[in-house]
Amino acid sequence: MADSGEHQQLHAVVCGRVQGVSFRYYTEQRANELGLVGWVRNRGDGSVEVVAEGSPEQLRIFEEFLNHGPTSARVEGVEKEYWSATGEFTRFRIKYFGE
Repeated sequence: MADSGEHQQLHAVVCGRVQGVSFRYYTEQRANELGLVGWVRNRGDGSVEVVAEGSPEQLRIFEEFLNHGPTSARVEGVEKEYWSATGEFTRFRIKYFGE
């Protein structure tokens, strides 16, 4: 992750016991607390996918959350990639299958 103040995009796939434990709900709450925009959704393989845009500091804090998740979750790993922000999002939301 670059150290500039420019907004970036985090794409993450969270693996472990992350579905059926309110992971998306708590991820949406944490992202909104941090002022991030983007989305979170369940994937068919049992993982959770997240796209979030914000400042490097906001994303660093958010990444810490993703590494642990809510207390009911058991995160076994997080695959992460960073890109330049696209500016396409206006809020953070939960996406559902078919979207």
